[in-house]
Amino acid sequence: MAWLSDMREVRPLVHLLVPLCIHWIAGEMTVSVIVDVTTSALCPGESTCSKAIYINGLQQTIVGIFKMVVLPLMGQLSDEHGRKPFIIITMSTTIFPFAILAWHQSEEFVYAYYVVRTISNIISQGSVFCISLAYAADVVNESKRAAVFSWITGLLSASHVLGDVLALFLPEKYIFVVAIALLIFCIVYMKFFLVETVILTPRNSPKLGCWAKIVDVFQQRYKSMKTAAEIVIFSPTLRGMALISFFYELGMSGISTVLLYYLKAVFGFNKNQFSELLMMVGIGSIFSQILLLPMLNPLVGEKVILCSALLASIAYAWLYGLAWAPWVPYLSASFGIIYVLVNPSTHAIISNASSSSNQGKVQTFIAGTQSISDLLSPIAMSPLTAWFLSSNAPFDCKGFSIISASICMIISLCFACLLKPDSSWSNDIEDSSENLLLSDN
Repeated sequence: MAWLSDMREVRPLVHLLVPLCIHWIAGEMTVSVIVDVTTSALCPGESTCSKAIYINGLQQTIVGIFKMVVLPLMGQLSDEHGRKPFIIITMSTTIFPFAILAWHQSEEFVYAYYVVRTISNIISQGSVFCISLAYAADVVNESKRAAVFSWITGLLSASHVLGDVLALFLPEKYIFVVAIALLIFCIVYMKFFLVETVILTPRNSPKLGCWAKIVDVFQQRYKSMKTAAEIVIFSPTLRGMALISFFYELGMSGISTVLLYYLKAVFGFNKNQFSELLMMVGIGSIFSQILLLPMLNPLVGEKVILCSALLASIAYAWLYGLAWAPWVPYLSASFGIIYVLVNPSTHAIISNASSSSNQGKVQTFIAGTQSISDLLSPIAMSPLTAWFLSSNAPFDCKGFSIISASICMIISLCFACLLKPDSSWSNDIEDSSENLLLSDN
């Protein structure tokens, strides 16, 4: 009955979830084919393409730099001017990169795709999901939000599986055309059916000069960041979670940047094999997020789940890095059922260690450490992967870069084992930090 009650909470979100699901499907169905398209255009006739690896890493680094600013900015603007326009704007930007490859797939068009895709990811990557969660929070009762957010995350995993299935069966020349059609449908659907949840009221703010307004905006952002930093630094639990998140994302982000190119170079995988691997991870994610985590959490707690998931991610990396046969990557992908639990258990520990008034500040601050990892990891992983895939490698271990990235996840596991979650102590620290900041002001 509780499950049915949670499902009823989703009803007001139907006109958000339908286009959101289609948007995720359209994005996922292009993932596996992008590798083939870019490799064929930039390195025709070759299975290994250093150019594609370097460009992909550069793109991720640039996106990571700018996303640290754009992501919170989009969230703030949606609070002030409404969720609907910013969901539509951020989702619309994803159409243009695919339109370039649907038009032509020559070398020049692939370079243009990367430029436009970089701009699109800066605006949309993370923003669509975060603003959608804010929309859900506007219409869902506070006591039911955790369950509804879990369903939305499960829907994300299910959408990825459906996208991989479409990529598996659709001819390559139709994938981008179908993706564009689905994305346009999403925009039109939301324009006519999505209801705005933010009540906009006219504001009577004091008239300030241009320079005064700029100074005021920077002062507000500085105060907010200082408060979040004080809370995280003075709480052992939150400080530990920041380190865990940083090192885990540093390793996992580095692996995901080069993994598909590595598999294509070593085993000659194409879009069909990529889709199968992504489907395995997606199906495991649905099962673990919707069923496994809710059952295990009352029995063992978030720390045990986090440590187990980190251990699974290390096994995942080592199996990929040492893969000696084409079936080994499939075995490695099966660990996705466990390692996918790193993110929900991490967010649960962070939430329990911070007060209700500081959830947004703390979650965003620690997410910022992950963005730093996203921009740092390609700097090391792209050249290292290209080196060991080339004929000039110092020794024969084509997956050495992936094994190296696993060291970061081992460090993350060490911090997780030392973690001592204590919500009451951390909340006291937060209150004292806030009082100190108030007294300073």
